[in-house]
Amino acid sequence: MSAKTTIAFHTLGCKLNYSETATISRNMPEYLYSRVGFDQVADIYVINSCTVTKNAEKRCRELIRKAKKINPGSQVVVVGCYAQIRSAKLANYPGVSLVLGNNEKFSLHDHLRNIIAKSAPLNNGHPGKEYVCRTDSRQTARPEHANSLSGFVPSYSLEGRTRSFLKIQDGCDYLCAYCTIPLARGRSRSNTIAETLLVAEKIAASGIREVVLTGVNIGDFGKRHGETLCRLLKEMVKIDGLPRIRLSSVEPDLLHDELIQLIAAEPKLMPHVHMPLQSGSDQLLRAMGRRYDTALFSKKIDAIRQYMPHACIAVDLITGYPGETESVFRESCQYIEQAGISYMHVFTYSERENTRAASQDNMVHPAERKRRSEMLWQLSGEKMEAFLRDNHQLTTNVLWEKEQLGNHLFGYTENYIRVKTRYSVQKANTIEPVCLNTRDANGVYTV
Repeated sequence: MSAKTTIAFHTLGCKLNYSETATISRNMPEYLYSRVGFDQVADIYVINSCTVTKNAEKRCRELIRKAKKINPGSQVVVVGCYAQIRSAKLANYPGVSLVLGNNEKFSLHDHLRNIIAKSAPLNNGHPGKEYVCRTDSRQTARPEHANSLSGFVPSYSLEGRTRSFLKIQDGCDYLCAYCTIPLARGRSRSNTIAETLLVAEKIAASGIREVVLTGVNIGDFGKRHGETLCRLLKEMVKIDGLPRIRLSSVEPDLLHDELIQLIAAEPKLMPHVHMPLQSGSDQLLRAMGRRYDTALFSKKIDAIRQYMPHACIAVDLITGYPGETESVFRESCQYIEQAGISYMHVFTYSERENTRAASQDNMVHPAERKRRSEMLWQLSGEKMEAFLRDNHQLTTNVLWEKEQLGNHLFGYTENYIRVKTRYSVQKANTIEPVCLNTRDANGVYTV
């Protein structure tokens, strides 16, 4: 063909998905494909999907319809977690041309090339089984997709040239009662420290100023190689040209004192800790199959505050879980109110097929789930406001983003407070010390 095939990507879900979408996009040969925005007319639309909640799956279906509305003759490809565990459903969804599971998505170009070579009618809207490719998630990736014997596929983003999401771990060995991630992504696995450092060095050489280490359960990094997350971080901080390293979510039972103390002691490691709490009720934590109780969670918070008084502590919460009576919900709220956290990500419980929680009969009414979610989001806002006040007059370093928004640049402090300043091209992608002493009408610190 004389003209390049236009291709558009859209990512749903977590930072891990963003890192993988970036890798898939880079693997598409530039001499064949030209990338455009998802709102633009494209020959091929690729949706990297999520299945954590019903809303995530609903959003995927909305995007399929949107793509076909923009270009009725386009090919729509769905990859990722929703494609992994709902492949048959997606294969028969109108407008879907190709469904690739979590292992196969990294070979998107090969699948498109093979189908085109066979003159297969990609856009028939109801592909047969030959257009669905999904490896059993209980197994690791096939050898041609693996960068090591673990079956781990490294991924990272470079968009924006300021911050990179680096996938250091995949899968999960925890079997929480509400979660489908082990079904979608398989067992916990990672590369070795040596292999991971090679990728991090490549990112540093590109001019990226901050790397966010992401995965499904990054506290499990290296366990199949006899290595640890702490050992990885001790080596990663030695990389020249990489001034900031930030962790994504770490399970409370894996946030060891050694890790907390390392983050506090090493300037390159950002004082920003994200832990999934899920509930402030020990009764619900046991029902969920979580590996800690509120006493352990509080101990972790106290340790973080001891070594890093101004650290940002973010938590995940699920509300409306089966068995969450009004009294249990109030108990959870009381725990959160007194906990020294900075803000919350609130998830309304969503029944997931093939999970233990879905078979329980003490469900919370959807309207009540929504009410509780709104209450928790309000509480999160109050926590965030208190955190911002506590940081007033703090002098800290801000990494300015490259994107210009109006007449301003925005950036984040080491402890993840958003700050803005008047636009200056010289400041973009630089780190600058600032004093947090002025807030605008929206409560954002400005310098």
